[in-house]
Amino acid sequence: MKSKEEWKVYGNVFSKHSLDILFHMSSQGYFEELESTISVGKEANIFTAVHKQDKRIIVKIYRLENCNFNKMYDYLSGDPRYVGTKKRQRLIIFSWVQREYKNLLIARKVIKVPKPIAFKDNIILMEFIGHNSAAPELKDCKPKDPKKFFEKILKNIKKLFEGGLVHADLSAFNILNHDEEPIFIDFSQSVPIEAESAREFLTRDIHNICTYFRKFFAISEEEEKAIVANIIERKK
Repeated sequence: MKSKEEWKVYGNVFSKHSLDILFHMSSQGYFEELESTISVGKEANIFTAVHKQDKRIIVKIYRLENCNFNKMYDYLSGDPRYVGTKKRQRLIIFSWVQREYKNLLIARKVIKVPKPIAFKDNIILMEFIGHNSAAPELKDCKPKDPKKFFEKILKNIKKLFEGGLVHADLSAFNILNHDEEPIFIDFSQSVPIEAESAREFLTRDIHNICTYFRKFFAISEEEEKAIVANIIERKK
């Protein structure tokens, strides 16, 4: 395990708070050191980290200063589990990370998603999906059989809904193509089906997926509406 002094090499990359959390998680044995960057986003940076058994995990670090916490708050306030969350920036971000962890625990009961390992404040650790490198996002890796892949995605959406959750931000950007199997990621915006916005988000998720796959085969607006109705009706 690296000493706290050695972690200071990341001082120009992370806030002091994030560095302290990373050191704490490393000292608990979750990983030895950060390995490489997978993505740098507006709200979070995602890294691979090396475990002592040479296994990789994912380290997702939410930004404490540049996050759109007003948008986060809007999502949280519409989630029955987070009604009453105070509108304080760090508290909102910490609740956002906890929410992603909880949603992954729910989702993994019914579909394949990255296993959540641990979370603390603005950092969440998850299972690494891939082989020598991280599995690509759907937007960067066209399925060999688009129609079959599309049907697998719809099946996952149905299972997720029946399990009590709507992804709420589903697109080709947050579905991995892992050995021709769709793996949903980025569950921080997901809402329980009891939320007032759940059906609206489900409709949007289906629309986003249909829009992507229309590049490969025809999907009518009537078929898209029927997909949404079928998922909702099956839950009743």
